[in-house]
Amino acid sequence: MVPNVLSIAGTDPSGGAGVQADLKAFSANGAYGMSVVTALVAQTTTGVAQVHDIPAEFVTAQLTTLLDDVRVDAVKIGMLGSAEVIRAVVAVLDRYAPPHVVLDPVMVAKSGHRLLEPEAVGVLRDELLPRVDLITPNLPEAADLLGEAEIRDAAEMPAQAGRLSELGAKKVLLKGGHLDGADSVDVYCGDGVREFLTAERVATRNDHGTGCTLSSAIAALRPQHPDWLSAIRAAKSYLTEALRASERLDVGHGRGPVHHFHRWW
Repeated sequence: MVPNVLSIAGTDPSGGAGVQADLKAFSANGAYGMSVVTALVAQTTTGVAQVHDIPAEFVTAQLTTLLDDVRVDAVKIGMLGSAEVIRAVVAVLDRYAPPHVVLDPVMVAKSGHRLLEPEAVGVLRDELLPRVDLITPNLPEAADLLGEAEIRDAAEMPAQAGRLSELGAKKVLLKGGHLDGADSVDVYCGDGVREFLTAERVATRNDHGTGCTLSSAIAALRPQHPDWLSAIRAAKSYLTEALRASERLDVGHGRGPVHHFHRWW
């Protein structure tokens, strides 16, 4: 059976990140994609120009209308924007209890534009984080969640992933893409395991939406795999190939998107 996977996130008109990237990653990884929009974002490969937040009550309406009708096998949560929207999503998760939930805690765009209100960080950390199955923060997001300085050494990552678990995160994929080195190093912490996951660092400027794409691929693959770690490994392999193939695309003048459909064209 083809899994139905839902993205709860903001938009990206350039198609490289947000809901648009999520839907591409779902499709590329064998899932039927659906979406609930939390924010309309005017952005391109060069950065974010403006954000129009969707009212929390309309986010709730989108979610409940969908979930009353359609079986949802996994959920990916991205940009939420405000405390009110976070609480709306929490209430829906409590009511419907979807089986697999991935949280990519989108806080700041690569351009530096803040995508989560500072006062909402505590709500995300205290109310949403304990209700999801896997969080996928990068190093700046992890530091923001923990209220500590960003780490600069991969050797520190397992301990930081452990501290995120202590906040209530059931499973953590801490992404080390901001570090230097020939390999991109992530750390998985969950099920009593702390494990380094490495992939070749692809030399490209086309890394717009990599976080969205990875978390969405994980959500699409989890219903098709026996456990989180195998789904994560498959998703990381998919993203590495999407980065390698990104030079085939010619999108924008900034940091271009990955090639979500590299397997087909």
